[in-house]
Amino acid sequence: MALDLAMKERLDRFTALLLHWNATLNLIAARDAAVVWDRHITDSLQLVPLLPAGVTRGVDLGTGGGFPGLVLALATGIPFDLIEADRRKASFLRTAVLETGAPAFVHACRIEAADVAPASLVTARALAPLPRLLPLAARLLSVDGVCLFLKGAKADAELAEVRQRWRMTVTRFPSQTSADGVILRITELSAGLSPDAA
Repeated sequence: MALDLAMKERLDRFTALLLHWNATLNLIAARDAAVVWDRHITDSLQLVPLLPAGVTRGVDLGTGGGFPGLVLALATGIPFDLIEADRRKASFLRTAVLETGAPAFVHACRIEAADVAPASLVTARALAPLPRLLPLAARLLSVDGVCLFLKGAKADAELAEVRQRWRMTVTRFPSQTSADGVILRITELSAGLSPDAA
């Protein structure tokens, strides 16, 4: 996506903070420092065209180093609730929100304990397999909401596993940054036996 100058400056500031904190806190792999834009920023930004129209708030599960939730907040101006159980990573996220002016609020707790109202958008990146991820997302997703999950090579196997217990419409998009990566756009999510689960 095209970034205006102010957006690019905010993302550059965030990247500088990330690399500074990464010297003492494992936010990204050390080998990714030289390719942080391609490996992490661009990876998160590829979700922007898939955002639901008129979304007013998002919830990012297991934000870690800020991906994708904080990057999306910076790039779009959409307010995000960032949920991160690791207190040190949450401290980094709070600092990044403060220093970049991102429209985001950090919740330093487990996802199951987060006191967050459901939102029309729930995102996650490499957090957990779908059998664990969907129950976490479902409680924070509003009716008619959309989940955007950045997944790896096991996405199809995970989808096959959860189809017995979840109703949903899934659209797959190939990752622009990972050869075996995929973005899952999930709508109409609800627990219950899928009609095609015979």
